[in-house]
Amino acid sequence: NVCFLGVCGDEFSVLRSPQSVVFRDGSWPIPGERIPDVAALSMGFSVEDDLSWPGLAVGDLFHRPRATVLVTVKGVDKLTLPVKGISYPIENAVPFSLDSVANAIHTLFSEETPVVLQLAPSEERVYMVGKANSVFEDLSVTLRQLRNRLFQDNSILSSLPLNSLSRNNEVDLLFLSELQVLHDIASLLSRHKHLAKDHSPDLYSLELSGLEEVGKRYGEDSQQFKDASQILADSLQKFADEMFNLYGGNAVVEVVAVKAFNLPVMRKTRSILQSSQSETENPYNLAYPYNYNYSVIFNIILWMMIGLALAVIVISYNLWNMDPGYDSIIYRMTNQKIRMD
Repeated sequence: NVCFLGVCGDEFSVLRSPQSVVFRDGSWPIPGERIPDVAALSMGFSVEDDLSWPGLAVGDLFHRPRATVLVTVKGVDKLTLPVKGISYPIENAVPFSLDSVANAIHTLFSEETPVVLQLAPSEERVYMVGKANSVFEDLSVTLRQLRNRLFQDNSILSSLPLNSLSRNNEVDLLFLSELQVLHDIASLLSRHKHLAKDHSPDLYSLELSGLEEVGKRYGEDSQQFKDASQILADSLQKFADEMFNLYGGNAVVEVVAVKAFNLPVMRKTRSILQSSQSETENPYNLAYPYNYNYSVIFNIILWMMIGLALAVIVISYNLWNMDPGYDSIIYRMTNQKIRMD
């Protein structure tokens, strides 16, 4: 089975999981900022800070999922997904990203060029690395491309029941275009099934805000918002089933549904303002927190310098005490040539 993770507002639900990923049944709350760590640990990667959350067990360390798919849905406090699974409450729903997971994949599988796709259609943000450039080169990523894609013959408009939604409203078209992206990702990946069977793990991170715009336009009690929520839930389940089949039941699909994030996005990256901020936060010029990699790096540098120093001493001693007429092959060859002449 594939693992489908859903976060419905303040609820984190596990719909299915493979044997290598074990989630325990319980009501343990999970911090919102640790959701990327759950994704990393489920893929077999290590995290900087230990995750003391009983919901995720160790599982099979030798059989890890070949893909992780994270779909973030904004503007709804709960999505009614067709399949019922294990649920956990979320505390402090803050924005997060899978940059740390993408960096781990780049570091460990750089030679195999795995598929890494991060996409926010409504904001026209796209990030493709590795084989994703060739697989999803025809994927619509701008608003103009998404609108044109909807009115093609093979779009979802020909098969999707719109109910109260309209083809003539820009807000409705934005919502539908995001569903088209889900359909196209699975469709394009199905043409390159061999990529889903390699040994390098793949990563998909999608951010959907069309439902939030529908709620702002019509109201959360409107029929349009209810129909859009149901259509999105059905589309996500279909998308999860398709990814499950493409990866042979060895993938993790996560759905994050949040009404509104508590804090703005804070990425763990260095900036040019970091020096000035550190002076304000550290007025007493205290040392930085101890890092567990410090002892390893210190020993590597220490013994390497000791070895180089000993090598220089030994080489210098032998060169200083060398007899040019006896130890040097250059002098011996020259003397023999002189004698022969």
